[in-house]
Amino acid sequence: MAAARIVPNRYTGDPKAGAGFFNDVLGLETAMAMDFITIYRSAAQPMAQISILSEDPSGLRPAYSVGVDDVDAVHARAIEAGHEIVYALRDEPWGVRRFFVRDPLGDIANIVQNKDRV
Repeated sequence: MAAARIVPNRYTGDPKAGAGFFNDVLGLETAMAMDFITIYRSAAQPMAQISILSEDPSGLRPAYSVGVDDVDAVHARAIEAGHEIVYALRDEPWGVRRFFVRDPLGDIANIVQNKDRV
């Protein structure tokens, strides 16, 4: 299992409101924009990203996302280690397979794999 990226998740009423700052000031490109999320990334380092969300469709607020190459294996290890799964493993309609786990510091982590890599 390899983690390909770790992305902080920030919450606001309008995920597109920061576009001027992230695009124009920081020089990031918009990697994805949906009604509830906008992801900005560096063109030079595409795995350097930040997600701006109005809300997560789960109703929870994961503090960060970890993109992995085998979400099922990470899920099994998290359960085996006794970590609290706060959002069950599932396929989402926007093309990812994910689950949420509470980390040892008390934050919620969104563990995610793009379905085209499953």
